[in-house]
Amino acid sequence: MNLRQEVADFVEFLKTKNINKPKLKSREFGYAKGKIKLADDFDEPLEMFSDYI
Repeated sequence: MNLRQEVADFVEFLKTKNINKPKLKSREFGYAKGKIKLADDFDEPLEMFSDYI
């Protein structure tokens, strides 16, 4: 087998490899809505940093 044929075979292999990959679903906006809860005092300064404020 010559080098040119090996390269051609490899290129064909790469083409079929990409075709067989499943496509990822696009994410929907708001998919995780309600699954994450932040504390009411989330934006308040932490006590451990009170010396620096």
